Amino acid sequence: MFSGLGRFVVRRPWWIILAWVVAAGAVISLAPKLTSSSDEASFLPEHYESIRAADVQEEEFPEQQNVGAVIVFQRSDGGKLTAADSADVERVSKELTARKIPEVRAVVPGEVSPNKLVRTSVVAMPKITDPEDTSQQDAVETLRSDLGPELKGTDLTAGITGSAAQALDERDASERAGMLVGVGTIVIIIVLLLVIFRSPIIALLPVVLIGLISPMATGLIASANEAFDMKADSSIQELLTVVLFGVGTDYILFLLFRYREALRAGEDPKGAMVHAVDRVGEAITSAAGAVIVAFAALTLSSLGMLRSMGPALAIAVFLTLLAGLTLVPAVVSLLGTKVFWPSKSWRHEPQGTGFARLGASVARRPAVWAVVSALFMGALTLGALGYKANFDLAGSSLPEDKESMVAMRDLEKGFPAGSTDPTSVYLTSTSGEAVSRERAAAFRERLADVPGVGSVAAPRLNPGRTTASYSVILSDPPASDGALATVKDRLRPVAHEEAPDGSKALVGGTTAIYVDINKAVDRDYSVVFPVAALAIMVILGLLLRSLVAPWYLMLSVALGFGATLGATSLLFQQIGSQPGLMFMLPVIMYLFVVALGTDYNILMVSRLREEAREGRGPRDAAGTAVRHSGPTIGSAGVILAGTFATLMLAGNSTLSQMGFSLSFGIVIAAFVMAMLFTPALTALIGHAAWWPGHGDERRNGSGTAPRSDSAREEPRADGAPRPR
Repeated sequence: MFSGLGRFVVRRPWWIILAWVVAAGAVISLAPKLTSSSDEASFLPEHYESIRAADVQEEEFPEQQNVGAVIVFQRSDGGKLTAADSADVERVSKELTARKIPEVRAVVPGEVSPNKLVRTSVVAMPKITDPEDTSQQDAVETLRSDLGPELKGTDLTAGITGSAAQALDERDASERAGMLVGVGTIVIIIVLLLVIFRSPIIALLPVVLIGLISPMATGLIASANEAFDMKADSSIQELLTVVLFGVGTDYILFLLFRYREALRAGEDPKGAMVHAVDRVGEAITSAAGAVIVAFAALTLSSLGMLRSMGPALAIAVFLTLLAGLTLVPAVVSLLGTKVFWPSKSWRHEPQGTGFARLGASVARRPAVWAVVSALFMGALTLGALGYKANFDLAGSSLPEDKESMVAMRDLEKGFPAGSTDPTSVYLTSTSGEAVSRERAAAFRERLADVPGVGSVAAPRLNPGRTTASYSVILSDPPASDGALATVKDRLRPVAHEEAPDGSKALVGGTTAIYVDINKAVDRDYSVVFPVAALAIMVILGLLLRSLVAPWYLMLSVALGFGATLGATSLLFQQIGSQPGLMFMLPVIMYLFVVALGTDYNILMVSRLREEAREGRGPRDAAGTAVRHSGPTIGSAGVILAGTFATLMLAGNSTLSQMGFSLSFGIVIAAFVMAMLFTPALTALIGHAAWWPGHGDERRNGSGTAPRSDSAREEPRADGAPRPR
């Protein structure tokens, strides 16, 4: 099949290239713009309590003011606020309200903090109904520019924090992140390919070809978003860039290394490309299939952001696979050996390389390499025991010098940290009778007694007096572990238990949403992980015609995942002292490390099978496979890890955690799992690894099993075989 595809592409390269250009033009011109969402509530199913509470608010209190932002005032000398200072706060708030800034309903002065150090003004804004609407962020930007002149001549300084302010700062940081990630990815690919091949043509090849594919992928994803009501999380653009360039460059490398090997064996350029597509096509397709099904498993997630991220990345990988099997061979077949210009090293295989020596060592001591690599990954896995989830996607991902972060720290000098985003509790009659003021007041007292609750405002009743609304300020920041524990373990149980007969209570707000997201993520771990693993094992079984190999290949990937999560937890939580890792990081990490790690395992084990079919014994096959596939896997791993590492340039902890974990996971997958653990274990298991399909038997029709290691060709020091 792949041989026929290779011949078709090589004979009609210009038609293939033209078809891609026309398709790209059509998709780019007709597809809608890709948008993203950072509204956590929109990612949860309707049955979660926080979503049901939001529905009550919309139905019973549609006029309820939403705290979009908070202006934090303090004296410039750090002293206590005076009566004159309070008068200035009220005047400034009145002036800002009078400006009629769009989305700003009112700027309402609050009380002075008990220690007299801080006073706030609440910026009332309507509830966000469209996650793509950035008008409230624009309003905060206007408020910030207007606030400075209003404070001139006073002894006050002020900053704006709150959800809309954090969203504005996150938007600004993301724009910078996108530029840095895009430029950094391209620079790393070009530099590394120049070092590996010493050819400017090869260095620019992925940039040009994937530069064509990237807007196509974006357009197709945007179309899918519109057609299936998908939502993308705020980091999908940066992640999409990295996936396209990283995975695309990997597939180009797989093809080019095999193309170069065929040329060295004496094939003509066109025949060498057909050979390369024939030998690598199945491995690339299986590898891409593993990535696609792993990403597609995210559709089983209960979180909208992950449900949408999976298909989006699967579309990108599928498009990259098509390009790797058609567009790349077409372009390279036109260039021929000029693709390696000006380097001449493609003509002869270097002798005495590190991969040849490593292959010889793996062939001689497979047990040692299997144990050492397993112990290394196992030791790092212990660090995963300290993993903690962090749900503050806005605050935790922002640099500390952003205004919303500085103002938040100033606010905490005088008020509970939860003041910027109160939790909402709704007491609703289920009997149809009105909620009496006495019962509403008594319920408020029960809520105020909950440990972790700073204060509870007087209840507000809807016009029909069937529902009472309570604004609860927590003692801890809304996304902190303390706030989540308060809502989950104390506030919700008390609200449910103390609700008077004939009524029910619902707890909503941002902290409640995070509690429900935590519950949803735990559910996803028990569904997405095993489904993705099972699907990948099926692909491995079909590729290798084996029931044995998929099990230990997935074992190696599981060890790689554990090592990656452990190393990331140690670096960011223990050494970096961060409150935790982004809550969805383990899911993303699992899918990338499992899927992309399986890519390298597939490439290595396919070469192991190929060498076994040539008649080599299990140990010889392992040594030769490491010698020939090691440079491919090593180069691809370095480039892919480098592209993921560019996420660390974004300047926020969320993308930094993602960048480090994915790049480290790829390094483990390439240099430990695929290059050491998998070939060493396959050598130890021997012919049984291919049961029941016996895929390692010769293809000459004789059915002869591979010769044993006692009659193998022993590798020389440079890795080349010599008769024993």
